[in-house]
Amino acid sequence: MNVQSLPELIPQLSPFKWYGKVTRVIGLMIESKGPQASIGDLCYITTGKNSMTRVRAEVVGFRDEFVLLMPLNGISDIAPGSLVEATGRPLEIKIGTQLIGSIVDGCGELLTKESLPKGLSNFQTDNDPPNPIKRPRIKELMSLGVRSIDSLFTVGKGQRIGIFAGSGVGKSTLLSMLARNSEADVNIIALIGERGREVKDFIERDLGEEGLKRSIVVVATSDQPALMRIKGAMTATAIAEYFRQQGMDVNLMMDSVTRVAMAQREIGLAIGEPPTSKGYTPSVFAMLPRLLERSGTDEKGSITAFYTVLVDGDDLNEPISDAVRGILDGHLVLDRKLAQKGQFPAINVLKSVSRVMSDIVTEDHRKAAERLRYFVSVYEDNEDLINIGAYKKGSSPEIDQAIMMQPQIVSFLKQSTDENSTIDQSIQTLIKMLGNGGRS
Repeated sequence: MNVQSLPELIPQLSPFKWYGKVTRVIGLMIESKGPQASIGDLCYITTGKNSMTRVRAEVVGFRDEFVLLMPLNGISDIAPGSLVEATGRPLEIKIGTQLIGSIVDGCGELLTKESLPKGLSNFQTDNDPPNPIKRPRIKELMSLGVRSIDSLFTVGKGQRIGIFAGSGVGKSTLLSMLARNSEADVNIIALIGERGREVKDFIERDLGEEGLKRSIVVVATSDQPALMRIKGAMTATAIAEYFRQQGMDVNLMMDSVTRVAMAQREIGLAIGEPPTSKGYTPSVFAMLPRLLERSGTDEKGSITAFYTVLVDGDDLNEPISDAVRGILDGHLVLDRKLAQKGQFPAINVLKSVSRVMSDIVTEDHRKAAERLRYFVSVYEDNEDLINIGAYKKGSSPEIDQAIMMQPQIVSFLKQSTDENSTIDQSIQTLIKMLGNGGRS
């Protein structure tokens, strides 16, 4: 802290500390008589057995004169009468370029339990989205190194994309390819609600040493309290915002926003909210746009965001999928049938869309992408007839051409995890493939 700034901070200091006492605990919900606090404020609860141990908790609501808190870590040793101390401020984390290459928890602390590097800046985790009038329009391409995305669903710097898929269809693998191959200055990867085993698998096997060198990984595993999982998403977004303020182009990848919504549902139900659509509470649908709108462009830099959405039973119309799809600037749908055929990344060309692609690509590129989608659609509509031999060659020139182009299209869409294709290479290959040979 700068010594010269101390006089400016003195008026902000309170001469009082506010305290309360725990009255009861129901599940993960802690109810206390006092202290005076606001929604979102951080509190410390001194446990009964060891007065040196303090549990961090956040104010999430009120019931009559009682304060409702949710813990950021375990609630063991909390007893009736445990002292609750209000800090009068929300959770803050420490951020800086020294953290690049690190793995942190939902509160921004190193998972290795080591001390944070010196020289980091304090930064709040819950910030307002940029002013919509002051957001620059998306005009620049973002090279991601994934051929099918760069060519057919071209992403701009500051765009927000949803990756929709069921379990085991390749979401984590696709995220790792984006982290390693994209041209972003820094990657912020949030693993929310993951199994503990999968965290190290992703970091060592999928991300790798080279990917980690230009990334910060935020981890909040499934065994942690619901509030910690939400803080993991907030912390990752705050870190991305910090680097955007430095004028950087940031890639924010969150796996998955569905588990963030489930954590918010747990909290909502615990404080007495009514369940609405499929048990999700109203606060879930209020929290999602506030979280997702924080990414994007501002006057200084950009956050290009990828949010994975778990689709129960591959149903794209379940409540969270529907809400997220309406907020984001495009979506990629991973298809289980394509994955079973060995096509990775298993992106369904006909169900996926980039809403800003038409504003940032050339006319030749746009027409070639539309032509490829047309051939895929024609082939898919007639696939059953073709496979059983019921289609007679020459009956339709368009179907004949779609059959002829199918092997080239599949080869173009396939990409191994260690293969990097620049956006220029991908676009040139697409236009060449759909040139004279692709016209009817």
